[in-house]
Amino acid sequence: MKTFILLGALNAFLAVALGAFGAHGLEGKIPDRYLEIWKTAVQYQMFHALGLLVVGLLAGKAPNVGLIGAAGWVMLAGIVLFSGSLYVLSVTQIKPLGAITPFGGVAFLIAWVMIGYAALKWL
Repeated sequence: MKTFILLGALNAFLAVALGAFGAHGLEGKIPDRYLEIWKTAVQYQMFHALGLLVVGLLAGKAPNVGLIGAAGWVMLAGIVLFSGSLYVLSVTQIKPLGAITPFGGVAFLIAWVMIGYAALKWL
């Protein structure tokens, strides 16, 4: 429980910091197209940081539902793969890095399905 709350808080912090960096540090330094990609990375990191907080809270309420913890790790992997690849793509503009992003998106989808299934099983 505590692990996912800490991971959620850390990722929310990083999303705010990276969002500010993108808005103030990258504006005018990278093309607008890549700045938009950066913003997408920030948004999805924040959405899923909140998801990690939800996982932490659910894990505290239903500690015997193992899918919740697994969903948290899959969601964290999604953040690294999805947002991480978009951050690197934005600053390097190496287009093949975009091929990694869908794996993160799939991880997000799997994590949310796992949370939904765990909630149905628990409730």
